Amino acid sequence: MSKVIKILGTGCPKCQSMTGVVQKVISENNIDATIEKVEDIMEIMKYNVMTTPALVIDDVITIKGRVPSKDEVLVLLN
Repeated sequence: MSKVIKILGTGCPKCQSMTGVVQKVISENNIDATIEKVEDIMEIMKYNVMTTPALVIDDVITIKGRVPSKDEVLVLLN
């Protein structure tokens, strides 16, 4: 089953870095997942997240306010 990954952030450099890390992990490990970028502040507020970027996997907030390492993302996706 494909995982749904959402990256919450308004397009800041950290948000772009997080997107890059997640995309690399998915392609390097052939993970079946779709990435959605959520840049609408009202949509981000629905997740009750005050610090971006935030990583949401299958509707669970896993990381807030920092860019994760590739290893960390891989563990979260497995």
